[in-house]
Amino acid sequence: MPQYKKSHIYRAVEFAPIWVVLAIGRILPFWLRGKMFGLLGELIVMYLPKAKKRVHRGLITVFPGLSKKEINSITKKVGCNTALTLSELLMNDDYKKRKKLISADGEGFETLKEAKSNGQGAIIVSAHFGQWEAIRHHLAENNMETGAVYRKNNNPFYERLFLKSIKYGGLPIIARGGKGNINMIRHLKKGGFFALLVDQDSHSGKQIKFLGQDARTTTAPAEMALRYDLPLVPVFAVRQANGQNIKLEYEEAIIHTDAITMTNEINDRISARIQKNPEQWYWLHNRWNKE
Repeated sequence: MPQYKKSHIYRAVEFAPIWVVLAIGRILPFWLRGKMFGLLGELIVMYLPKAKKRVHRGLITVFPGLSKKEINSITKKVGCNTALTLSELLMNDDYKKRKKLISADGEGFETLKEAKSNGQGAIIVSAHFGQWEAIRHHLAENNMETGAVYRKNNNPFYERLFLKSIKYGGLPIIARGGKGNINMIRHLKKGGFFALLVDQDSHSGKQIKFLGQDARTTTAPAEMALRYDLPLVPVFAVRQANGQNIKLEYEEAIIHTDAITMTNEINDRISARIQKNPEQWYWLHNRWNKE
């Protein structure tokens, strides 16, 4: 059998469990679907050694005073929130209809409305925290459709599903790097909005403190905001205790100074949110590149 066919079959088998659980999820009521995915996420993160180890390592690094019981409790909640968010994201056509679950507050929202009314582009920065996709849904609902950047997946079946799903949150959707960056800049210069999740390790980034630890961090959002005179607004989507409602916090825009100072401020804002609700951040990222 040719190698490419083996690879294609392997990817299909790899994707099959995801397809099955999503198919089951679609026939369940929204509240029950959330319970199912939350429990599934808890089980995966607690019983998949690599996932558990990575979450524990991050928590111990940032919160050295936590007891083993506290670490395990947060880890379970991380798995729950991650699975909930991913399921909502992969069924974004359905999640788009759940507008009543999303509320918002903060002066950053007025900053974005003003930019929109003036035909000015804007950059929204956030993290893999809470239900980050709710940000774009809320902006679209308020006539501020917002594009996003994503990383292509090696699995073609997952790639097609993921790309189709995130388009329900707003357009344009561009792949990270190269031509995608050029298209993003063009969109911003024409008055468009883009949301960027800036909490991952960046190979070309600067060493900037993140949760008290040096971390390679992209300065691109700050550089674009300065170069094209765009508001740079941090927004965070905090999942509420019932697991369904989302409270968006539109924070004060980052003051334009220089790229390093502004990126430090972004990291400080993200860190403050994570310290307040550590269970809502995606600790499965290898944020400090220690592996």
